[in-house]
Amino acid sequence: MPDPHALDLPAETTLSTVDDPPALVYLAGLTSPHSRRNMQRYLDQIAALLSGGQADARTFDWSALRFPHVQAVRSRLMQDYAPATVNGMLSALRGVLKAAWRLGLMSAEDYQRAIDVENVKGETLPAGRDLAEGEMRALVRACLEVAGPAGVRDAAILGLLYTGGLRRAELVKVTLADYDPDSGQLRVIAGKGHKDRTVYVSNGAQDALHDWLHERGDQPGPLFAPVNKGGNIRYESDGTPVAMSAQAIYSLLKKRAEAAGVKDFSPHDLRRTFVGDLLDRGVDIVTVQKLAGHASVTTTGRYDRRPEQVKQ
Repeated sequence: MPDPHALDLPAETTLSTVDDPPALVYLAGLTSPHSRRNMQRYLDQIAALLSGGQADARTFDWSALRFPHVQAVRSRLMQDYAPATVNGMLSALRGVLKAAWRLGLMSAEDYQRAIDVENVKGETLPAGRDLAEGEMRALVRACLEVAGPAGVRDAAILGLLYTGGLRRAELVKVTLADYDPDSGQLRVIAGKGHKDRTVYVSNGAQDALHDWLHERGDQPGPLFAPVNKGGNIRYESDGTPVAMSAQAIYSLLKKRAEAAGVKDFSPHDLRRTFVGDLLDRGVDIVTVQKLAGHASVTTTGRYDRRPEQVKQ
């Protein structure tokens, strides 16, 4: 019996499952582990869709795809996903087809025809929420009420995520050498898309960071480090601080939110609030784009709260 979830493809075309490497080649070329995970998930979903659940990204014969298949995938995905997700999945599909062409598994003509599908038009509101000023104060108080270096560290992390708009994956990569205490300049090296940028830490956030550096010491290495249950900062055998994970940042913010009585939020919500607050204060959108490390002002504009305020 045919799989009811499989696509209704042209009858003259048969897609076999093979052990060719286009998906592996494509994924290996992505620089971000997060992107690799997302794109592999997308390709696994598309492969399952096209094969009736018989293949995944690694075993599917991507070189057999032609324009009708890709168009059918697009139509099916539009039924189940938001436009941004569909376009992300189509991007993964184009990427693996390009790898198949580069490997000599597809002709240039078949490749160009197969990828000639349009992205889905539409716009969704960015996920998450903005934090109010009172919530930020409550979070800082919750951090400072914790005895020992953990509370001091968490207040500094909160300050950098909000006043610098850092992504949590960027935050854990920042080292002591990236920070200039005299100017407050913080270099964010190899952010998303391997784009470097600089942000500035000031006022209360800078005070909190200097308090943490007093606890941490001046050893080279990651700017932030784990603190064990005994209240001791963890160091490597060579004396450099142990690096924190992005998941650890998520967990500590959740813990401080519960202590402060603040409604659940994600680390990205601090970044969202950072962008929205700057635009509210009249900072031009191009400057905000550079500070946030967005590839396009269109992305920055999605976090602009001012049109909603006008509606109200």
